[in-house]
Amino acid sequence: MHKPEILFENDAFIAINKPAGMLSIPDREGKEPSVKSWLREKYGNIFTVHRLDRETSGVIVFAKDEATHKFLSEAFEHREVEKLYQGLVQGSLAEPSGSINQPIMEHPAKPGTMVVNRRGKESLTDYEVLEDLGLYSLVQFRIHTGRTHQIRVHMQSLGHPIVCDELYGDPRPILLSSFKRNFKLSKDQEEERPILSRLALHSHLLHFRDANGEFHTLEAPLPKDMRALLQQLKKWKQ
Repeated sequence: MHKPEILFENDAFIAINKPAGMLSIPDREGKEPSVKSWLREKYGNIFTVHRLDRETSGVIVFAKDEATHKFLSEAFEHREVEKLYQGLVQGSLAEPSGSINQPIMEHPAKPGTMVVNRRGKESLTDYEVLEDLGLYSLVQFRIHTGRTHQIRVHMQSLGHPIVCDELYGDPRPILLSSFKRNFKLSKDQEEERPILSRLALHSHLLHFRDANGEFHTLEAPLPKDMRALLQQLKKWKQ
């Protein structure tokens, strides 16, 4: 796993590019590395403002003091933060852009899994197809609410789950041989290594005003594994 990378910091908060596979905050056992524990070693006291799923990479913000924590938490809660994600989804979408307004709640029989249900909390996701690559599409999401697994559940409800989503889609890693004709292993390889083997979802950009009224745009470029898959898909697109 890569190390977290500092994208921006000032006296009030710090923005991190979180690697896929790393927890945002420690789990109950606290044995696994998390972005928050990594930051604590550097800064001592650090406050959680929001979270990303373990498998999601990209921009995440932590506050350095209680006042900032309160301010930013409220900004997130009151939808004053613009949150853009990019993800690869299965297939081609019927509409190049749209809004998914479907309430989400926890699955009554599967703790930790969410489901679209009219008894759930209001959840709103806008999407825009950036590139249709046939088998997969690169999509930008803007979420107006911050429900657990929101983008993943909403895309599943459209029939286009996020690539490599083990909860809401097909968990199998993406192999180059699955879409590249005449694929051959190189001589020194015994078996093919997946080109992407984690949830293809990335927190791309956060845009908000801080407590001093200053605007910040915090951006994390698409990670290498997602870029590599995109490059190959473009090459082999019919």
